[in-house]
Order: sequence, then structure tokens, then C-alpha cells
Amino acid sequence: MNSYLVFLPILLPFAGATLAMLLPSNHRVRAFWALGVALVSFSITALILWRVWQSGEPIVFQGGNWAAPFGITLMADMLGAFMAFMAQLVLVMGIIYAIGSREGVVLYPTFYPLVLMMGVGLTGVMLTGDIFNMYVFIELLLISGTVLTAISRHRAGPEAAYKYFYLSLLASWFLLFAIGSLYVEYGTLNMADLAAHIAVEADAPLLPVAIIFFFAAFMVKSAVFPFHFWQPDLYTAAPTAVAVILSAAVSKVGVYGFLRMTTLLFVGQAEIIRAALIILGLVGILYGGFSAIGTHDAKRMLAYSSMAQIGFILVAVGWGTAPALMAAIIFIFNHALIKSALMMLSGIVGSRSSKRTTSFRLITGMGKSMPYSGALFLLGGLALSGIPPTNGFISKMTLFSSGIDAERYISLAILGVASILTLIYITRAFMRIWWQSSDTADVATRMPDHALAPTLLIILVIVLGIWAEPLLAVAQSTSAWLGDPSLYITAVLGG
Repeated sequence: MNSYLVFLPILLPFAGATLAMLLPSNHRVRAFWALGVALVSFSITALILWRVWQSGEPIVFQGGNWAAPFGITLMADMLGAFMAFMAQLVLVMGIIYAIGSREGVVLYPTFYPLVLMMGVGLTGVMLTGDIFNMYVFIELLLISGTVLTAISRHRAGPEAAYKYFYLSLLASWFLLFAIGSLYVEYGTLNMADLAAHIAVEADAPLLPVAIIFFFAAFMVKSAVFPFHFWQPDLYTAAPTAVAVILSAAVSKVGVYGFLRMTTLLFVGQAEIIRAALIILGLVGILYGGFSAIGTHDAKRMLAYSSMAQIGFILVAVGWGTAPALMAAIIFIFNHALIKSALMMLSGIVGSRSSKRTTSFRLITGMGKSMPYSGALFLLGGLALSGIPPTNGFISKMTLFSSGIDAERYISLAILGVASILTLIYITRAFMRIWWQSSDTADVATRMPDHALAPTLLIILVIVLGIWAEPLLAVAQSTSAWLGDPSLYITAVLGG
């Protein structure tokens, strides 16, 4: 199915970000303009996902009507459309939170244009059919995320931005080395064309080099151990609305890359890649879980939690069976909702502090005056721990079920321990903020950030826990699509 529709979710945020700079300097005008653009883009992305799901055919856009592999290809298959839908949903919620935020950074004229540019980068990564354009969109994410962190009023903002920039720049070099290696060997950058060539010429000398560099780049992008050390500082220092997008959506870029590596580009070499993903995922789960228990800051705790939750997803991708891929896709979406809500609620608590901090030392007991936020945090924490009737339970249930089917009992035992760790650090955070009394709480007289966005997210968390059938159906269709790479190749190249 050939349609310009797949181009719009990338074009609209880009045009919206450009036009936002020309609007009156009133930040409310720019805020609602950004929200309107994001909502329209999200609606189109939802329509794309619906059409692809219902028709069973991907939507392909060939730039300039040049047939692949000679032109620029945009490809909305089940995986790309689903991931773009998730990313745009997080972007909309992040903008809603920013509109109700009291952080001074949201008043900057460049704030909302940069947030929209993050949307361009995220959506472009998921929908591009060309590995070099994937690199370009990732660079757009890097630049906008770095600037939005650097302008934060958190004292560690510039340092965190430097760490993120230089580590991500390293990942970008890895990507360029991988792309160059593949281009030298196969003379093409179109992912469908590459997959077809690699399947026939799997003994090319530079192919292992490309795989290693791709793997390293996506490890950095998803903060997989041991390339994780930029993540806690970044999530702690970034403005809350930006931290939401970084933790819930940008962290999935690497996961998306691993899915494309193992189900499309390097199918013949997928076994060894998946074995490495299982090992790194399990290490990340334990390291992230124990680090979250021992950390001193609510946002930092959620950063380490993201490392652990990404580990769950990587293990499922590593198992590689159809049920495991289905579980990974469900986990990706549900984690985005849960982590967005918890990050926002931590930001709401921190907004009551005179120093705008989420340090446990200064916010212990502060939640006593915010029972509503406490109830939302408790529900989100239960979801992150996999307790019914939340969508987190659906994630864990499908993941453990796929592990049993694959007879991965050692991995399952580690996943069970990690689930207990999640419950421990979430309970610890809830008790310190909303239950304990403290004389060190530094409460300001200002109103806290608005709770509309986390409320909407927690409603989705509960609804998808009780009525999970639509998500399960989409995930099953996506998993089935990933099981046959020839479908992707034929849709792009024809024949």
C-alpha cells in the first residue's frame, strides 16, 4: 500500500516546530500550538496503525517516486507503526504535563519547538526504511534531548547533558561505522534491500564488523549495562516533561534496533545476537534493580528502574519465539505508560520542594499533603511491579508464559527475583514520600505541577489491565509479521 499518509507524522511536528518559532513570544500560545500539532500527528499515527493492522499490508512511501532501493523509503509495517504510536502518545502526554508544569524551563521560547523536534526524531526512527536516515533521526533526537537537558535549572543539568551528548556521539560513530561497513559490502542502505543481500551473501568479511558496531550503538541508546552510566544523571537533571519522553520513549530506540537486527537485517546471525541480549538483559535487570533500591533520589531510582525494565524486554527479544516477541511488544507499550506516569508524579512531588529536587532526603514526608498523587503513584508502582489489575500484570504474565513455553527456567528465576526487587524499591519510595514523617522536608508555598497527564496515564494503565484484548491482538499481529522477514522485503522492493 503506497500512501503519503506515512510521511505526515514526521512532517507535521517538523513544520510545527519551525512555525512555533514564529508565533508570539507568549509561552501559552506556543504550548497549546505544540499540543495541537502533537495531537494531530498522534491521530494520524493511530490511523496508520489501524489501517496497517486491519489490512495486513504495510504503508510504504517512496520519496520522489524513486523505486527502492534508489530513493528514500518510509515504511509503516506493524512494528514501525506500533512503535511510532507509542512514541507519539508519550510525546502528547509529556506536552500536557509541561503545560501544567511550574518549571521555569517550559517558559523558554525554544522549549516546545525542541520537544516537537524530539517527536520528529522518534517517529522518523520508527518509520524510516533506510539505515542512514535512521542515523539522521537519531542525531536529531540527540541534539534536541541534549539542549533540553542543558537548559534545565537543575545544577547538574549541563554535566548530564555533556555525558549524554558525548556517549550518544560515540554511539553515532558506531552507527556510522556499521552503516559504512554494510555499504562497502552490499552497495545499498535500504533495509529491505540489505536484508535480501545479507541473506544471500552472509559470508561478507565486513558483516561481523557491522553487527558488532550496530549492537554497541543500540546498547548505548537503550543504556544497556555497561553503557548505562549516562542515564541516571540525565533523567535526574532533565526537566520532568523531557525526562518522561527520554525514559519512556527514547530509551526504546535501542530496543527497536535490536528487533530490526534479529528479525530483518541479520536473521541468519540472530542466534548469537539473541544469546548476548539474554545475558545483558539479565545483568541489567539485577544491576538496575539493586541500584534502584540503594539510590537517593526518586527520579534517579526510576532511571535505574528503566534499566531493569529494558532488561526484561531484551530477555524476551533474546528468547526470540513468537510468544516472546509478542510479550516484548506488550512490555514496551505498557512500560511507556507506567514509567511516564511515575516520572511525572515524582516531578509533581519535587515541584513542591523549594529547591525543586526529588532527593529522598528533602521530599520524605512531603507527600502527606498530596494524597491524590500518592494514590496515583501507588497504582503506578503496582503496575511496574506486575500486580493485577494493572497493565503491568499483563506484561509480566505474557512474558513469563512465553518463557515457560521456551523452557527458559533459569532466566525465569532471575526475572522472578527482579520482580521482587521492583516491589521493594517502589514500596520504599512510596513509604518515604507519602507515609513517613520528617523534619527535613523542604516544602515551598507554590502550587505543585498539574496532575492531569499522570491521571490520564494511570487510567490507561488500569483500563489496559482490565481490558487488554486490543493490545494483545495488535502485539500478536506484530509478532506474526516479524516472524517472516520476506513480507517486509517484498512490501518495499516489490515482486
